[in-house]
This record gives sequence, C-alpha cells and structure tokens, in this order.
Amino acid sequence: MANVLKGGPVAVAKMAELSEQIEELKARGIHPCLAIVRVGEREDDLSYELGATKRAESLGITVRKFLFPEQVASDVLIHALCKVNEDDTIHGCLLFRPLPPHLDAEQVTNVLRTEKDIDAMARASLGGLLTRTNVGFAPCTAAACIELLHYYNIPLKGKKVAMIGKSATVGLPTALLLMKEGATVSVCHTQTAPEDTKRFCRDADIIISAAGCRNLIGADYVKEGQIIVDVGINFTPDGKICGDVDFERVEPIVAAITPVPGGVGAVTSTIMSGHVVEAAWRRLSLEEDK
Repeated sequence: MANVLKGGPVAVAKMAELSEQIEELKARGIHPCLAIVRVGEREDDLSYELGATKRAESLGITVRKFLFPEQVASDVLIHALCKVNEDDTIHGCLLFRPLPPHLDAEQVTNVLRTEKDIDAMARASLGGLLTRTNVGFAPCTAAACIELLHYYNIPLKGKKVAMIGKSATVGLPTALLLMKEGATVSVCHTQTAPEDTKRFCRDADIIISAAGCRNLIGADYVKEGQIIVDVGINFTPDGKICGDVDFERVEPIVAAITPVPGGVGAVTSTIMSGHVVEAAWRRLSLEEDK
C-alpha cells in the first residue's frame, strides 16, 4: 500500500511559517495585500477565488477585488491592472484565466509588473524562471508540486522525472523547477507517442501528471518504488473530481501517491499567499535601500 501524500499537512506547515513572517512585516509597517482581478463568473473561478480569499485572510493578508463583467472592454481591464501596478500597498495580483475570447490575453497579462505577478502570468515572469533570476514568481501550482515533495523529504537531485504535460501554467514551469533541483526531466505531451510516454513513465523515479486526462496513468505506466504526483483536475461521469491517475489500480503498486482532491490543489492557495508575502518582503527591501 502506497504512502498517500496529502496536501493538508503541507499547507498547515507553510501557513505557520507565513504567519510568523506576516507578523514581522506588519511590525515593520508593511501589510501584505493581494489583488484579485476576475472577469465574468466562471464557476471554477468563483470556487478558486473563495478558497484563495479565505486562505489569505486567515493569514492576515488583505484581499482587494477588481471584478468585471464578461464583456468588459480591453482598455478597462488594462486600466485596472495599471492601477494595481501603481498602488504600492498592493504586493501581489491574481488575474483569473482564461480570459474571454474577445480579449487579447497576452496583451492584458503582460501589463502586470513582474514584481506583482504572483502566478507567472506575464511573459517576463516565465523568462525569469527560465533564466533562474529573481524576477517574478513561479506559477503557484508548479511551486506547490515542489513544496509537497520537499515536505515529504522526497529527494529530487539526480532523480529521473517523467513530466506529463507541457503547459505554460504547470508542465513547463514544473519541469524547469525540477531541473533547478537537479532532477533529470523527460517531458511528455500530446505529440509524444503513447508507447514512449509509457516507457518514460516506467523508467522514472517520479511521475508528475498535469495532462487533464482522466485515468491516463494506469497500472501499466508504473512500477514499484515510484512517487506519483497527480496534478490533473478531471470529472467522473457522476460529477466527482478525479486526477490523471487511475488511483485504485496505481496506488497498490507505487511507493507514494498524491490524492485528488486533497493533494497538490490543497497546497496551491497557500503557495499563492506565500508569494504575496515574498513580494511584500521584496518591496520592503527596496524601500529600505532608498
């Protein structure tokens, strides 16, 4: 039976660490603040917003919301992001994506300054991740994968990792973070032949799947001793949330596995709060250097 790597304990430990930092920031006159910018009322956005707001406010982070109808004009949304940029009391910003199709997503997201881009929405933030410079932040879900592995003392240096998915929000940045940790990463995606994906998975020490494909990773993809991190969010025919991994068939084989729900997703909103806190520290450092 595998060790189930639950996200709850990871989030609790991270929150305790953040609470101390927030108290220290407030003692020095800095009150961490998160701006949430939402267009429309997608159900998944509303759910994530609720969770992110509760987590931030429970830590003592102020949350300011900029809410717009789905048909908002591009210049109105860009103006709001410019206001966030110019407001020194706002330390981090979350812009919900995807944006409605009438908006140029790249044009809009690239307005946000990297120092406030806590979920790596802008091109410059991903560039900072690629060049390993202290510019912007990694996407929260990618950072949550690494945080979870660290919490459970799973070594990454020298390990072979099969990363399933190459999206700019999860797959690609997670692969970059893993390489920064010294792992050897094989990235599989929709253009990878299925037999090659299976081969890379069976050869890996760690499999991280962010493909968004229910039951993609079955028993024939895994072997004993592996660590499985399931980032996929899918739904069963009866509406229940599930991941990319066929948990019932894979769990008896591998050494450790994250559940869905209750795994990486439980850590993500805490990572977001952590990025706001880090942005506040960076702001304080700039002010002290003046």
